[in-house]
Amino acid sequence: MPGVDASGTASESVPLTFATISARLKALRIPICDVVVGIARGGIVPAAMVAHQLGLPLALVHVNYRAEDNTPQRPQPQLLAPPPRLPGGSRILLVDEASVTGATLAAAAALFAEHPLTTLVLKGQADVVAFPEIAACVDWPWKG
Repeated sequence: MPGVDASGTASESVPLTFATISARLKALRIPICDVVVGIARGGIVPAAMVAHQLGLPLALVHVNYRAEDNTPQRPQPQLLAPPPRLPGGSRILLVDEASVTGATLAAAAALFAEHPLTTLVLKGQADVVAFPEIAACVDWPWKG
């Protein structure tokens, strides 16, 4: 299925199922954390999956940079709603679908500078990457 990569170039998409993603998440070595924070919108489903597997609370941060077609819609990532208030010292696992430039992940992480934080993405660049072997666009099962 064709997609658009971060540069706006047409590319083939790699299909992934919920079962494949869930199995890969279970196999990851994730540092100890107290809360999972998903970057809305793309990170909501993967963050919910991780929070469920780890038995941890889930919070959402609304930071947006790209449109649905994966093209930048703003000059830089923008906070769209107040970030969640978390207890001091909470160890955060910050989750998004993908991180190509790292701009959205960095903007979200900066909101929690007073917390120990680990980043996790399904593909791209982060502290923990579920599918480091995938460079192409992905046909996520929740974007039917």
